[in-house]
Amino acid sequence: MFLYLLGLGAFYYVYRWVRELPRVSDKNNKYVYITGCDTGFGNLLARHLDKAGFRVIASCYTEAGEEELRKACSSSLTTTHLDVRSNESVRKVAAMIKDKVGERGLWAVVNNAGVAVPSAPCDWLTIEDYKSMLDVNLNGVIAVTLSVLPLIKKARGRVVNVASVFGRISVVGGPYSVSKYGVEAFNDSLRLNMKAFGVKVLCIEPGFFKTNVTNADILGRNVKMLWGKLPQEVRDDYGPEYLQKSLDILTGKVSKISDGELMKVVRCMEHAVSAVRPRTRYSPGWDAKFFWLPLSYMPSRFTDYLMSKENIPIAKKL
Repeated sequence: MFLYLLGLGAFYYVYRWVRELPRVSDKNNKYVYITGCDTGFGNLLARHLDKAGFRVIASCYTEAGEEELRKACSSSLTTTHLDVRSNESVRKVAAMIKDKVGERGLWAVVNNAGVAVPSAPCDWLTIEDYKSMLDVNLNGVIAVTLSVLPLIKKARGRVVNVASVFGRISVVGGPYSVSKYGVEAFNDSLRLNMKAFGVKVLCIEPGFFKTNVTNADILGRNVKMLWGKLPQEVRDDYGPEYLQKSLDILTGKVSKISDGELMKVVRCMEHAVSAVRPRTRYSPGWDAKFFWLPLSYMPSRFTDYLMSKENIPIAKKL
């Protein structure tokens, strides 16, 4: 019985691998719009798709990001400034893309732009802290998608949304998981809405990778800044050692579990853009596949117990 199940599982994965091999044709006439191309996944994806022959429109927040991509890529790649928090900036880029793609439409948009700070326990934060992240990670995704959706419908293309394993399970305080849960919900509703138009909507749910999202220096400065703003009463609740222990986790545990092979995620993005039969969801990273996603299906009582074992003890006991 065991060997039968093992053989059935092996057959399924071989069948899926063969089924997912074919790639779309005519790449030279397919435009792909990517957000957040200054660094990390977006930057690597822009280079990768440019080499593969796609007509890449890479949006960056900084001029330095644009300049670096122009030097590294072919002349068919177009760079542009984009601030996803600004409706005017989003509309301006969408208008440029409409002029560029013409009647062919836009083959794909990859919503990759995102931030990881401010992040901290919920009672360290204000509603403005939540709004600042949601404006990028969630509202920015929605705004960019809606701005080019008519062009994607024209091409019967695809929308690729970069969420996170923390859009499936929430184990940290602050707005990051809130924003990624929102991306998941938008992705699911859009996928159902667009199916009748032949538009595919795909979701990337990475685990821990070495990007700015897990950068210990960035996260550490954020924690120190927020701690410095706290009322003394809240600091007393957590205790004087809490800050240093938080920083130790960022520089120790988070850095250790973060995967440096960013191409694991980029290959999933590339498949979502270029495969004839892309997957609905991709979960790059061993931690995503074998820990976070399985954990997300467990009872809340179990996940709460498991995660609370890793919590930093607070000074104020019940």
